[in-house]
Amino acid sequence: MARPDKSAAVAQLVEDFRSADATVLTEYRGLTVTAMKELRRSLGEGTKYHVAKNTLTKIAAKEAGVPLEENLLAGPSAIAFIKGDAVTAAKAMKNFQKENPLLIIKGGVFEGKPVSVEEIMKLADLESREVLLAKLAGAMKASLAKAARTFDALRIKLEAEAGAPAAAPVAEAAEVVAEAPAAEVVAETTEAPAAEAASTETPAAE
Repeated sequence: MARPDKSAAVAQLVEDFRSADATVLTEYRGLTVTAMKELRRSLGEGTKYHVAKNTLTKIAAKEAGVPLEENLLAGPSAIAFIKGDAVTAAKAMKNFQKENPLLIIKGGVFEGKPVSVEEIMKLADLESREVLLAKLAGAMKASLAKAARTFDALRIKLEAEAGAPAAAPVAEAAEVVAEAPAAEVVAETTEAPAAEAASTETPAAE
């Protein structure tokens, strides 16, 4: 490789290392071109899977400040530069390896720290960010619904003890207000008859 081409290749690798959230080094020896394309597709658009010379990878990692262990730079290497959810990419690599045992996962870097093959496999067994967010949203929704029911029960109890008629539960009241025309809602809540207002005043001291 000519010197200008080598410099350009190193510069690109440096940029890839710096912009990646995680990096996984693999050995692809024996994989067909079709299999490589399938792997790239399974990793998603946020991950770049790139074949690179070990000597250039070593130089680029050093320039980028990435702690890349020497034993990862053995044999023909292809690097997965992962942007975004590293769990999803790790799952894709693990699943691909089951069908294509010629792919060898050697190790990598996650959140600026070296990770072993075992740690990458453990990462692949975790739930993805999307799944965790969905579960969190479900838990929050359930908590809010429970809180609303508790509030309704407490309010009804207090009104019953005070002898006042129980108002509609929070959820039902919200539906009524939402379905009623805006003008009617304003009228019902702001226009109290004068006679009724007078009847509620405290009698003067005799």
